[in-house]
Amino acid sequence: MENFKFAFWGTPEVSSKTLDILFNDGYIPKIIITSPESRSGRGMHINKTPVEVWAIEHNIKCLKPEKINDDFIKEFNNFNIDLSIVVAYGKILPENIIKLPKLGTINIHYSLLPKYRGASPLEGALLNGDTTTGISIQQMVFKLDSGPIIKEIEVPIDIDVTKEELRASLIKLGGEALCDVLPDIYNQNINPKYQEEEKATFCKKIKKEDGLINPSINQKENYNKYRAFYGWPGVYFFIKKDNKDIRIKIVKAKYENDSFIIERVIPEGKKEISYKDFLKSNILK
Repeated sequence: MENFKFAFWGTPEVSSKTLDILFNDGYIPKIIITSPESRSGRGMHINKTPVEVWAIEHNIKCLKPEKINDDFIKEFNNFNIDLSIVVAYGKILPENIIKLPKLGTINIHYSLLPKYRGASPLEGALLNGDTTTGISIQQMVFKLDSGPIIKEIEVPIDIDVTKEELRASLIKLGGEALCDVLPDIYNQNINPKYQEEEKATFCKKIKKEDGLINPSINQKENYNKYRAFYGWPGVYFFIKKDNKDIRIKIVKAKYENDSFIIERVIPEGKKEISYKDFLKSNILK
């Protein structure tokens, strides 16, 4: 595979960590495509994507198209790519770009397709209390997560695992599986299997308000939300004080004896405290 030329499409940390795995196994992209920089703060600070930062550190050409238009396609085509690899790029690729490389385009998806097609497969599995999940490497087609499966690996989900922990293990699993299958893709020695459309399920993009819970009801559902939304958006509830809603964010919890047990919280505008101290505090008075 000395002359193997591939493009890597990705944007967030999950993508840069996958690049690390590829790089450590000797797979170096010819070209990297990521989202344009964002701006934030009063000074409109420029924020490079984790993938752009990775590309700079490894001295690899990085393109950041605002749109996948004819000019971009012409530039991309100049690299004479054999294969495109997509990991959390964040935008829908047009069909002509998917088909442009000689060997097409593949994608790592963090579920066992056709289950949990869409933007939040990790959260979907945890929200539903699934006991297993996995990764799927698929040939991309111009329909959401519907391509034939090249390789899939199933793994158990521990009852105490959070999204961040599950993501870390699936990134590693997906990256290593990708390295294993690339020689077969290059040699066109694969036998992809088509997905069973009638078994397809979908997961939506997560919003901040999805983290709202009622601590006194739906104990298992609350715990699954805590696991699924750990980190961002987090889970929270409101209390009333002086006719105002005060948001209480849950930062540590567990599930014990069929109960959702809150251990630590951050009351709005306050520092993190234990839930026991919170219940005794003047915030509730």
